[in-house]
Amino acid sequence: MAETLTSLPTRRDNHFDPPPELLRIRDEPVHRLIFPDGHPGWLVIGYSTARKVLADPRFSVRQELRRELISRGSSALPEEPAQPGFFVRMDPPEHTRYRRLLTAHFTVRRMSHLATRVEQITGERLDAMRRSGPPVDLVEEFALPIPSMVICELLGVPYADHEFFQRHSATTVTLDVSREEQAGAMSALREYLAELTAAKRADPGDDLLSTLTRDEGLTDLEIANIALLLLLAGHEATGNMLALGAYALLRNPEQLALLRSDPSLMGGAVEELLRYLSVVHLGTRRVALEDVEVDGTPVRAGETVFVSLPVADRDPGRHTNPDELDITRPARGHLAFGHGVHQCLGQQLARIELRVGYTELLRRFPSLRPAVPPSAVAMRENTATFGVRSLPVTW
Repeated sequence: MAETLTSLPTRRDNHFDPPPELLRIRDEPVHRLIFPDGHPGWLVIGYSTARKVLADPRFSVRQELRRELISRGSSALPEEPAQPGFFVRMDPPEHTRYRRLLTAHFTVRRMSHLATRVEQITGERLDAMRRSGPPVDLVEEFALPIPSMVICELLGVPYADHEFFQRHSATTVTLDVSREEQAGAMSALREYLAELTAAKRADPGDDLLSTLTRDEGLTDLEIANIALLLLLAGHEATGNMLALGAYALLRNPEQLALLRSDPSLMGGAVEELLRYLSVVHLGTRRVALEDVEVDGTPVRAGETVFVSLPVADRDPGRHTNPDELDITRPARGHLAFGHGVHQCLGQQLARIELRVGYTELLRRFPSLRPAVPPSAVAMRENTATFGVRSLPVTW
């Protein structure tokens, strides 16, 4: 029987599973969820139901319609519409126009050409990690720098400025800061990228930002907001996934041994880790533009639906023993990158970074292990993307 939740459970019993209150009710795909401002919305946790909602054009992602999942003081105030270029919070046709401009830059073929450079960057970081000597923080030395360097090179953003954009990026996804603090961090990043865009327009290179300045239909503000999206997504989610996935393997020694014995399993292991962890745990909201029936549940126009990707990817109706990590499981079709027209644009690049990162980490450090007990591993629970805040390792 579907339940009414007066708030969204976020507390976890361990480092890898969604909140137990959500796993307990997953036999029903849809539940009533009361948002912090009293808005009566919905929680979707069933896999097939989640796919339907995410692919249904009657549900909107528009920023000004969104309701906050977590109370942050002024959350009852309506948000402004998304700025030009910030297309992940726009519906078609605006979303379609921006996405088409970028699709050619993120094809499987083009991303595969980046694989050699990803391998070089990964090797350099692991060499530096070995020189540092154990113990090291796997997040700071490995998981965060690799995707940050890759997306910086792709965009044409100087990596020398990484501390600036990583600091502000962290603020934009932190749930316990005020909306004003979040907006200030976004503004600082946008201003930085607008200045960089103007410099690229005056002296273009062969990077993505320079390519976008050659499109006469785009303003500097639009390009800055496109770059902001790619910069945030390109290092925040992938960095969390690299660290948390490595930790999951270290905590599942039988799966790790299987992967070491047969490296050809790595492609499937990456997909299973994506399904098992689904790190984007608080970012998927849709608003009904009209009355819609979702698997027998009437959703009224204006009501907000939160789709829990981690719980949907643990649907017992889709997978046997879904709460177990099984790198031999056929896990493709998971929702870690979303679904529908808003599915992650950079998913192929993320897959390359994960596959190369895990492969080289395990090959170069065959005795890698956590340097602290599980209780001492700091987690990122107060951010829109779940992950490991710090992971001391030794070898």
